[in-house]
Amino acid sequence: MSSELNIRFTLRPGGSLSGNVRVPGDKSISHRSIMLGSLAEGTTHVSGFLEGEDSLATLKAFRAMGVDIEGPESGRVVIHGVGMHGLQAPAGPLDLGNSGTSIRLMAGLLAGQAFDVEMVGDASLSRRPMRRVTEPLALMGARIDTAAGGTPPLYLHGGSKLKGIDYTLPMASAQVKSCILLAGLYAEGETRVTEPAPTRDHTERMLQGFGYQVGRDGAAVRLTGGGTLKATDIDVPADISSAAFFMVGAAIAENSNVLLEHVGVNPTRTGVIDILRLMGADIEVLNQREVGGEPVADIRVVSSALKGIHIPEALVPLAIDEFPALFVAAACAEGETVLSGAEELRVKESDRIQVMADGLVKMGVKAEPTPDGIVIQGGPMQGSEVDAHGDHRIAMSFAMAALRAQGEIVINDCANVNTSFPGFVDLAARAGLKISNLDL
Repeated sequence: MSSELNIRFTLRPGGSLSGNVRVPGDKSISHRSIMLGSLAEGTTHVSGFLEGEDSLATLKAFRAMGVDIEGPESGRVVIHGVGMHGLQAPAGPLDLGNSGTSIRLMAGLLAGQAFDVEMVGDASLSRRPMRRVTEPLALMGARIDTAAGGTPPLYLHGGSKLKGIDYTLPMASAQVKSCILLAGLYAEGETRVTEPAPTRDHTERMLQGFGYQVGRDGAAVRLTGGGTLKATDIDVPADISSAAFFMVGAAIAENSNVLLEHVGVNPTRTGVIDILRLMGADIEVLNQREVGGEPVADIRVVSSALKGIHIPEALVPLAIDEFPALFVAAACAEGETVLSGAEELRVKESDRIQVMADGLVKMGVKAEPTPDGIVIQGGPMQGSEVDAHGDHRIAMSFAMAALRAQGEIVINDCANVNTSFPGFVDLAARAGLKISNLDL
């Protein structure tokens, strides 16, 4: 995998972003299209599939369990579903690379299978917490072993008889919610998950798209096990998490005017738009429509003067993956930006609070981490050499900072950008970023 290489980004300062930009397909929806398409009866056709390492890890895992999957070719995938009980034991461990979404959601799907299966990942994934999914799965009757400390590898013992549970999430997490719901497909009775705050609802929407009944009562989502999935066609919209880098870049760089095309604007994912607008960003959401059950729009961003804000905690779960980019916006804003209630950022691909704070401080920005957030004082940014710590979102965020930096920025350990955004360097360069990369 490319994550074993040291890819370095080098960026000359200044510039602006302009033109029409179509970022790759939504990673969350791409993962789920493979998982549910594999368990459906019939053939599912997917367009716009993200051909990044994370999504491909999911695809390869289901191939290893006997699912015939054609592609991907230019974002098109054809999945010949095997039905709810048609998966086969893989010949060896399923390697899910850097993908936390894959391992957590698949833990739910595989908890109710008849066969044993082991899931492994790279060094970064092997440090990420899994008790948040293994504990509720154990309450449902699953038998799962982990490494010491509750981290991967995960070893699921087959033949467990699952029962539905009524579970209140201790933290707002779409991955944990989805894991429990997917296990609930194989459980006896009703499975009910209550959220402390809204999180992305792609799993619920896609289950309904595959013909599975899902109910919602306020903050609770419920389904009953024992049903079937029927094949469908899925058009994956552009990923708002990838679009966020260009939103921030266009907002902070003078004379920028970018139109981001066919972006998924699921209301559980649009916190980045709300937060940037609160900071004074000039953002228009245009041509709103629905594609395959998911809301889609074009997003125009024009450069503007940003101001620091206290980020409302209600928006935190709706922008959890976009905060590294938003920290760069905060560094370019006038005044102080305060984030709290975001301790989840410390257990992503890296400790995103600490890593972003360290990089911003090296660039001359006052950034003070807190246990569950950060305080950033906007001001001039110097050139510097920073480390992405193998985290794709850190790398792309610091790349956009170059638009306002006063000197060259060098970003180390950028290989994992390919997990979510293959082609980032070329697309960003065409839009106006002064970027080049080097394989070391």
